[in-house]
Amino acid sequence: AKSKVVCDALILDEDSRTDTYPYISIDENNVDIGHEATVSKIGEEQLFYLMSRGLSEAEAAAMIVSGFVEPITKELPLEYAVEMNRLIQLQMEGSVG
Repeated sequence: AKSKVVCDALILDEDSRTDTYPYISIDENNVDIGHEATVSKIGEEQLFYLMSRGLSEAEAAAMIVSGFVEPITKELPLEYAVEMNRLIQLQMEGSVG
């Protein structure tokens, strides 16, 4: 059996925090297990690029966050993906700047 756990986190501001504690329950003796965790933050270069194209800082940050969660939302049924994106947009309003 083979298992891989991936934990990706995006830090949005100085107050953001992430904890990655993988939990893998194994019921087999012959198994290949992997765990991967990445933590990143919104880059100043990313913000600068998007803002130079006419987006506000909040719009640019929201676009970056939407791109970050897109691999998750594309796996959801459409109605859930729309709702998740809407909730993220609401959360992002006023959180940057």
